[in-house]
Amino acid sequence: MKSLTDLTFNNRFAGLGDAFSTAVLPAPIAEPQLVLVSAQALALLDLPPAAADGEDFTQLFAGHKLWATAEPRAMVYSGHQFGGYSPRLGDGRGVLLGEVFNNAGEHWDLHLKGAGPTPYSRSGDGRAVLRSSIREFLASEALHALGIPTSRALCVTSSSTPVWREQQETAAMLLRLAPSHVRFGHFEYFYYTQQTQQLGELAAHVLSCHFPECSTQAEPYAAMFGQIVERNAELIAYWQAYGFCHGVMNSDNMSILGITFDFGPFAFLDDFDAQHICNHSDDSGRYSFSNQVPIAHWNLSALAQALTPLVEVEQLRTSLGLFLPLYQAHYLSLMRQRLGLLDADAADQRLVERLLQLMQGSAVDYSLFFRHLGEQSAELALTSLRDDFVDLAGFDQWAADYRARAANPTDSQTARRARMHAVNPLYVLRNYLAQQAISAAEQGDYAPVRELHQVLSQPFTEQAGMQAYAERPPQWGKHLEISCSS
Repeated sequence: MKSLTDLTFNNRFAGLGDAFSTAVLPAPIAEPQLVLVSAQALALLDLPPAAADGEDFTQLFAGHKLWATAEPRAMVYSGHQFGGYSPRLGDGRGVLLGEVFNNAGEHWDLHLKGAGPTPYSRSGDGRAVLRSSIREFLASEALHALGIPTSRALCVTSSSTPVWREQQETAAMLLRLAPSHVRFGHFEYFYYTQQTQQLGELAAHVLSCHFPECSTQAEPYAAMFGQIVERNAELIAYWQAYGFCHGVMNSDNMSILGITFDFGPFAFLDDFDAQHICNHSDDSGRYSFSNQVPIAHWNLSALAQALTPLVEVEQLRTSLGLFLPLYQAHYLSLMRQRLGLLDADAADQRLVERLLQLMQGSAVDYSLFFRHLGEQSAELALTSLRDDFVDLAGFDQWAADYRARAANPTDSQTARRARMHAVNPLYVLRNYLAQQAISAAEQGDYAPVRELHQVLSQPFTEQAGMQAYAERPPQWGKHLEISCSS
C-alpha cells in the first residue's frame, strides 16, 4: 500500500490545454477538521485507512498543501439547466487536482469541491458548505454500497471559514473521485461556441481514455455515443428501481460514463410517489421522479446534437432510439430481482406497473416494502403488508398474481430470503437521517454522521443496535425541503 505523499498524478485532461481548463490553486479553509473519510474510497488509491490519521491528510484536503505532481485545473463547460441553455458554466467552486493510477490499472480523478473562486464562479465565493458536502459524501458512498454507478467521496473537511447562503454557514471541502469528470456539457460548450477542432480533441481524449474498445469500430465516435446511451439507460434504471431522485438533471450534471454525478437536492423515496419532487426550487416538476427517464433521454439528445460535427445524424438517432428499450430491459431485470423472481416472463412489466399504481397514494414505504416482502414466505409477507394499501381488493388480486408468478417448487424460503435481502436494502439514506447527522456535525459532533456512514456502507446486512436507521420516517421527516444552495 502507498502512503498519502506517494501519490503520483497524471494530468491527461490538463494536457489538453487552456481551451479546456484554467490553472487554479485551491484557496485553503481555516482551522480544518476531518469530518468523514471513506476507507473504501481510500482503497481505490491503494491507501490504507491509517492514511487519514496524519496531519498531512487534513492539510492536503483543506487546500493548505499540494502534491508536487498535481496540476489543479478548473474545467470549462456549458449545459442545459432546467431546459434553458447556459453558454458558459464550468467549475465554479472546485478544481480537478489531477489523475491517479492505482495498482489495478484504474485511473481516478481527484476533484476538490469548495476550493475557492475560479474564473467560472460567476461572482460566487467558490465555497461549499458543510451540509452539502456531507450530503454528497453520504450519497456517493451509499449509492456505491447499493451497487448504483456513482462518483465516489474520499473525505469531508470542515473549517472555521464563514460563508453566506440564506444564512451564515461553515465552509467545507469534499474530495470527489471519478474515473472522469467530463460531462455532457463539455461537448455542448465546444459545439455551441463553434470550436470544432477542440470538440474533436475532446472526443479523441474521451475515446482514448474511457472508451478504448470503441477505437477499433468502423465509426469510433458513433460507437462511443452508443456506449454512453447504454450506460445512462442502465443508470436511470437503477435510480427508478431503487427510488432515487437526483433533483437537478441538468445536462452539465450528466456524466459521459453513466454515473450518478453532482449531488444537490437528492432524495430516496420514503412513501412511494411517482410525482415526487425533491428540489423545492423545481416549481414545474421538470425533475420529478417519474420524469427522470424522459429527461435522461432529452439530455442524451442534447449530447447527440453536440456530436453532429463528428457523427452522422442517422447514427445518432439510431443509438438514441435504443435508450428506452435498454432502460426498460435493465429496469425490469432489477425489479424482477427485487421481487425475488427467478426468471423472466412477458407479463412482468404489467405486474410491476400494477404494484406501483397500488402503492401510489397508499403511503407505502418504497424501500421497506421490498425488504419485508422477502422476510417471510410470500404468503405471510403479503398478509402482513396488505394493511399498508388503500385499495385492498386491488392488492389482493395483485398478491394472488404475484404468488402464482413467484411460485417455484425448487425455491426454498431460505434461498428466497437470502436472494431478496441481497438486493433489497434494510438501510437507505433518508433525508431526515442525513439532516439529523448534519445538525450534529454543524455543532461539532461528528459521531452521528460517521455512524450513519458506517451503517449505509452495509445496507443489505442487519446490524446490531442500528434498528433506528431501518424505521419508517416520522411525518416531519417526509417533508423536508432541499434546495440547490450549497
